[in-house]
Amino acid sequence: MSITGADGSPAAGTSRGRVAVVVLGDLGRSPRMQCHARALGNAGFDVDLIGYAGRPPDDDVAAHPRIRIHLLTAPWRQRAPRWLFVPVATVDVAVQAAALASVLADVPRPDVLLTQNPPTFPTAMVAPVVAWARGARWVIDWHNFGGHMLALRLGRGHPLVRLACAAERLLGRRAAGHLCVSEAMRLALATEWGVGAARVLRDRPARRLGRTPPAERARLFERLGIPVSPLPPASAGDESPERLAVIVTSSSWTADEDFSLLLEAMACCDAALARGDGLPRMLFVMTGEGPLRRHWERRIEALGLKHVRTHALWVSAADYPRVLGAAALGVSLHRSASGVDLPMKIADMFGAGIPVCALAYGPVVSELVRVGENGMLFSTGAELGHQLCEVLRGFPGRAPRLAELRRGVDRLAAESWEDGWKREALPLFAGDG
Repeated sequence: MSITGADGSPAAGTSRGRVAVVVLGDLGRSPRMQCHARALGNAGFDVDLIGYAGRPPDDDVAAHPRIRIHLLTAPWRQRAPRWLFVPVATVDVAVQAAALASVLADVPRPDVLLTQNPPTFPTAMVAPVVAWARGARWVIDWHNFGGHMLALRLGRGHPLVRLACAAERLLGRRAAGHLCVSEAMRLALATEWGVGAARVLRDRPARRLGRTPPAERARLFERLGIPVSPLPPASAGDESPERLAVIVTSSSWTADEDFSLLLEAMACCDAALARGDGLPRMLFVMTGEGPLRRHWERRIEALGLKHVRTHALWVSAADYPRVLGAAALGVSLHRSASGVDLPMKIADMFGAGIPVCALAYGPVVSELVRVGENGMLFSTGAELGHQLCEVLRGFPGRAPRLAELRRGVDRLAAESWEDGWKREALPLFAGDG
């Protein structure tokens, strides 16, 4: 199924070339690859964006006159129980490989084939063959390592995991160009994969909207059904809506995010609020969708929290930065499978002007979060709970720790996505890198 741009044809003017962008994931939940497609289109390339149907892509991507979207059926293996995963995945990878090869054979010949990794299979099986057959250059954008992600489901010692890691290394070296999300990943690619020329393209928000004003937040929350009341007051007679501190986490609700830490932090905050402690009312907003969401929602309900509230929901790409900007703090629960990837949610939160408390899963996270300047790092749920109470004490008017971190976010604000993309990625597509 294809969706053309707003006028049904490429924009007027000379094209700089054609790029096929492949993300074997839900397009609407693949912001980085949508950013690639948008940046390529804005730079004058014609783009075929290929991915799974599901959440709709961003409006400006779907309507872009230089971008054509091709939707594939989502794989079965994502819904397979653990005991059936291997046989289902084997058949599914073969079916998805045939579907991807068919689409790539039908689209106009690309000059460059850009693929996301992971998933490694079937993308890395099909891409080198198509690139060779159609005379295209293959570029990989490394978000993580597929073998390490598979180990989350099967365990590191599983024969299929070892085979997947070996195949990923062998196939990955065949690409003509490489992008990756962190300096730590670049070093891992060089030392373990034999890829010495990867360019670091850090995740950044597509656009910086900043914090959401209180009046707009009230309208936004009412429209989205986020419950700001009834909430217990932080102290007797304190019903001011400004005394509501929103803590937000965005999640794909998968095994690489440790929600048990958030539950422990919620319990700590609930106990602190019961004591008073000069804390505001707290609302934990959890955005996103994924296979473990219902499980964790049941676990949260079982906590019996009395002084904090929680709400989980999916929000559109247009509303997502506004929900982030309506929060006082962001939380990242990402526990990296490889130890060298960086979650885009942190960049999104900084783009919304809010500090971040992030799980300290390895040294790489310090590439984004500078402790005491734009955020905090935690290792346990109790530590996260302590940080939330420390930063929010006195909120909103007398919270010096929060004010200091906000100033750091503004001071250390990263450059825009397109600025970084033009410097690091554009040369690969223009034939200069």
